[in-house]
Amino acid sequence: MKNFVQNGVVITVTALVAMTAGLPYKVGDLRGVATHNAAIGEPCELATEGVFDIPKTSANVITQGAKVYVLAAGEEVTTTATANFLFGIATEAAGNGVLTVPVKIIQSASIAGAVS
Repeated sequence: MKNFVQNGVVITVTALVAMTAGLPYKVGDLRGVATHNAAIGEPCELATEGVFDIPKTSANVITQGAKVYVLAAGEEVTTTATANFLFGIATEAAGNGVLTVPVKIIQSASIAGAVS
C-alpha cells in the first residue's frame, strides 16, 4: 500500500514532559508507555498496545477488569477518575501494599462512553 506509514504499536512522539522508561504517559489523546528516557522536546517512543506492569498507589485496591487512571501528578495508576486520565484496564487484581498492577493500555475511543 502506498499510504501505509507504520503498524502503530510503537509511535514516536515529542516529549512534552521529561519521560521515564516504563512509565505511562498521554500525548494529546494518545496513551502509551515510554520505551526509553527522554528530556522535554526530545523524541520518545511510546508503546501504545499491550499489557505492562505499571506502578500503582500502594494503598489503592484494584480489582481485575477495573479501569485505571494515571494520577495527574504522573507515574502511578489509581482507580480514582477525578482529575486523572484514563489509561487502561487492570488485567489482574492488586491489593493494598502491592506496588504495581498489570494494565492493558486502551486508547480513549476503545471503551464506549469512556471519560478521559
